[in-house]
Amino acid sequence: MKIDQAALDQLFHTARTANSFLDKPVPQSLLQEAYALAALAPTSMNTQPTRYVFLLSPESRARLKPALSPGNLDKTMAAPVTVIVATDTRFYEHMPQVWHKEGARENFAGNPTLAGATATRNGTLGGAYFILAARAVGLSCGPMSGFDIPKVNAEFFPDGRYSTNFLINLGFADPSKEFPRNPRLSFEQACSVL
Repeated sequence: MKIDQAALDQLFHTARTANSFLDKPVPQSLLQEAYALAALAPTSMNTQPTRYVFLLSPESRARLKPALSPGNLDKTMAAPVTVIVATDTRFYEHMPQVWHKEGARENFAGNPTLAGATATRNGTLGGAYFILAARAVGLSCGPMSGFDIPKVNAEFFPDGRYSTNFLINLGFADPSKEFPRNPRLSFEQACSVL
């Protein structure tokens, strides 16, 4: 069954990348609700390699400063929440909990190429689902890739288990500072039907 127009608008049509937020805190209950939805994302063999680090305090976001590009600095410091979307490089340690057949943990642990590709692809998928989940619970999202990944990893994940994928600023967008949507490619430009 197709979802209604209001839901389509909230998730896609009227949603924008948020660059400025209202001075309004984000309740932790909304973060938990968004995660509960995002956790339902389909991943290969239910691997669920995405990890989320929620930076709520100004002090925690300040730890990102040395890694941010100039264009992302002010908006990140002003955002109510910044999420580090990361990938657990040893996601397979949870396979006995999340997969219904034995041997999955050993399969990934013994094949670093397979484990790395699975973590990267499915970790990104989880982050994308988190954006939709956050929008679904009423939050605005400002995903970013303008930052130094090794610096973020060194600051937040020095043991090397997690690897940063991208960042998302979260909150309630200030509509007066919203950018117009840029053009999208047409179906004919982006798709093939064979």
